[in-house]
Amino acid sequence: MDYEKVQVGDFYVVGISTVTTNQEGQSAKDIGELWGRFYDENVLHLIEERESDEIYSIYTDYESDFRGEYTCILGVRVNVIVSIPEGFVGRKIEGGNFVKVVARGLMPGAVFSAWTQIWKNDEILGRKYDNDFEVYGDKATFGDEAEVEIYLSVK
Repeated sequence: MDYEKVQVGDFYVVGISTVTTNQEGQSAKDIGELWGRFYDENVLHLIEERESDEIYSIYTDYESDFRGEYTCILGVRVNVIVSIPEGFVGRKIEGGNFVKVVARGLMPGAVFSAWTQIWKNDEILGRKYDNDFEVYGDKATFGDEAEVEIYLSVK
């Protein structure tokens, strides 16, 4: 697994959320439904203060590590949280030290494969389990050559 240590500044995100766990495949079901809701309800275009159309999948409020419950927020970056549509959440994501991993290939399988490698290397990476996130930018829809950036908060 290739990764790069990077610094990330604080930022804000507004979107929709769910609480889930990786146990017994629950996160695949819950996060899959969250993505469905994101597109069905046209969430991207309901957030007026968005900085861009890049979609962020935030993993936060960890109960423990990747085995416990956590919150997934699916949304977009905003300059400042001015208003939050009903049923949405807003959150400040604390910056700091992160490890950047790039998932390459057909989505969502490439992202799942990247997370499987991350979990296997959890201790080596020194994860904080604070705020981790994925960025779905322009390259996320390139079929077999798609790319999604994954950022892991580290000590």
